[in-house]
Amino acid sequence: MNLRKQILNLASLTVMALPCTAYAGDWKYAATIYLYTPETTTAIGATETTLSFSDALDNLDMAFMGVFEANNGRWGIVADYMLTDLSFGNTTPGPAFSGVNTSLKTQIFNGYLGYRAYQNSKVTIDLTGGIRWFNTKTDITFLPGLSPGGTISVDEDWIDPVIGVRARFAMTEKLSGTVFADYGGFRSGSESWQTFVTLDYDINENWVARAGYRYISVEHRINGTDFSFKQSGPMFGATYRF
Repeated sequence: MNLRKQILNLASLTVMALPCTAYAGDWKYAATIYLYTPETTTAIGATETTLSFSDALDNLDMAFMGVFEANNGRWGIVADYMLTDLSFGNTTPGPAFSGVNTSLKTQIFNGYLGYRAYQNSKVTIDLTGGIRWFNTKTDITFLPGLSPGGTISVDEDWIDPVIGVRARFAMTEKLSGTVFADYGGFRSGSESWQTFVTLDYDINENWVARAGYRYISVEHRINGTDFSFKQSGPMFGATYRF
């Protein structure tokens, strides 16, 4: 069974897991498009490269980031997809190489089933569980110096189970905050987690403007080699509720 079929099957099971009572009410939906401009650090074995936040936009080849959410009563489904394609260079210490170039294309899909565990007029707390699919195609190329150049490559994807919690806080009639954290892996050689904080402003009944900060960390052993991917930086988005 290929990976796409696995994701579709897991998504189907997630929908089937919703209690029948959830379908009796009205579904509410929200779609978000956001821009995430982080510092990116990638390591394959002992080789590590970093792209600073200030250079991220200049080195961005392609990106798409979006979230779809559906809620019915206490139950909800969240799908978060992020694609980034970056190409950048770094200097290297010593004369062995004249520099190092990195080509990094990543896709991350987070799918959650959520349950509202607590709610009052000011605070809501949701517990979530689901999957994280991570796909990377990474090439790190050493440019010749005193030593000949060479390329280290990784082309791999995998799925981790994840659990998380999301809290929302109402500050004023229009201003609120969101805090989210999750953890995935639960097995040797694979661990990932993320957290983000946003400040949310209700422009009107349908539109919400968001700004915040996000941190993502992924570590995975690929064919005996340690791979790590870390991103941290600001994010900006707009949500349409319907």
